[in-house]
Amino acid sequence: MTIEASNVLRAKRLGIDTHQEAVIYMRRDCHVCRAEGFSAQARIRVASGASFVIATVNLITGELLASGEAGLSEAAWRRLECEEGALLRVSHARPLDSLSDVRAKVYGREFENSAISRIMRDIVEGRYSDIHLSSFITACAARGLNEREVIHLTRAMVAAGERLDWGVPLIVDKHCVGGLPGNRTTPIVVAIAAACGLTMPKTSSRAITSPAGTADTMETLAPVDLDLNAMRQVVEKEGGCIVWGGAVDLSPADDTLIRVERALDIDSEGQLVASVLSKKAAAGATHLVIDMPVGPTAKVRTDGDAVSLKTNLLKTAEALAIKTRVIQTDGRQPVGRGIGPSLEAQDVLKVLRQDAEAPEDLRRRAVALAGALLELSGVAAEGEGERAAAAAIADGRAWVKFQAICDAQGGMREPPQSAYQHPILADHGGLIEAIDNRRLAKAAKLAGAPDAKAAGLELHGFLGQRVETSEPLFTLHAETRGEIEYAIEYLDSHPPIFEIEA
Repeated sequence: MTIEASNVLRAKRLGIDTHQEAVIYMRRDCHVCRAEGFSAQARIRVASGASFVIATVNLITGELLASGEAGLSEAAWRRLECEEGALLRVSHARPLDSLSDVRAKVYGREFENSAISRIMRDIVEGRYSDIHLSSFITACAARGLNEREVIHLTRAMVAAGERLDWGVPLIVDKHCVGGLPGNRTTPIVVAIAAACGLTMPKTSSRAITSPAGTADTMETLAPVDLDLNAMRQVVEKEGGCIVWGGAVDLSPADDTLIRVERALDIDSEGQLVASVLSKKAAAGATHLVIDMPVGPTAKVRTDGDAVSLKTNLLKTAEALAIKTRVIQTDGRQPVGRGIGPSLEAQDVLKVLRQDAEAPEDLRRRAVALAGALLELSGVAAEGEGERAAAAAIADGRAWVKFQAICDAQGGMREPPQSAYQHPILADHGGLIEAIDNRRLAKAAKLAGAPDAKAAGLELHGFLGQRVETSEPLFTLHAETRGEIEYAIEYLDSHPPIFEIEA
């Protein structure tokens, strides 16, 4: 059988990054397209050997592809694990029946348990395009998810991926709801918990829209791309780790949904709860402390929003048998001095090393969260957790444990230094009354964070502080002069990030 007479094309790697969505590029005059009636944006089954993906068709003209060739995006190439020139068998994908469940939610019907399971299964199998994912996310946000729906969504997300078993009855974890730059408590909390005898296998995310995720920051100190076997070895040896969650298959549906939620700028409460707790359940957590910063430019903006989210988190955690404590914290300004991977790592090191210049707010917050974990797990009596956590830093146990964890993950290193710095000065004197967390984070990103590890900004001004005219409020850090200039241009063309009352 010749290629032209069948549904077979030869694979070509085009090197096009479509993030997680699998895309196949076909000539508009392709014999397979004509025979099967494939059109642009059609969803088709693409197989190579025993592997297959559901891919979105993009049609091209010109000579990028030869007759009988099909181009693959990087996502499709990775999942098919094929070689250049390999034979691809293309065919119609089976009908996506679970879309009827999404449509029912759009029109106000409550999700049945079986419907959520069908949707999650199709999402994990890659059958949902970004358009389909957008419909599901928007339906959940616009119509809302009740308590039963949130619980079942969380369970379905856990069931769709791996679930870790550490062979011990008590596994602790910590999570921050987010929205607060520089809030890099996780490495400190893990070091304290492991130094106090707890088991804390921490999987963390990379930044999506922020200047740094925990994995980005930790990566400046030690390798984080550990697979499950390597992660298990570190935890068995040291009692804890801080690794990138994308390297292990925990709640893969959540990773897919988060990507589209960020693009839509939709982060509904029900999906947030399912996202957080599905990852924790999949990681094997039995005891969990959640940091919930509340402030006008944080993710959770009002006390009313905080009460609703806390209630939803605790009810869902109870249904999953995860003993949980939610701690409401001050989200009015960043935590620590640095914003950006390397600068945040330097803050972490200063706290653990008990440096005289260590940011006290970061130390206090980490001690409070670690103390709550110690109390929740029974290592410390109620009211004694913070004292025990602070002692682990003061006597050096946390610093020793952190170094051991870094060595076990592949070797500790010092975070890089930026090549360029530029101070941003107060244009008048007075009392700092407000700080815009979101726009401060954007300035750090424009300076190059998180891709440029040494980029970001270093804070000098804080709420309640009195500053003089031309006194530095923060210093931009960048790895190139152009990125510094780009950030300055943004700051010059927008209202001040700091509200200073003269």
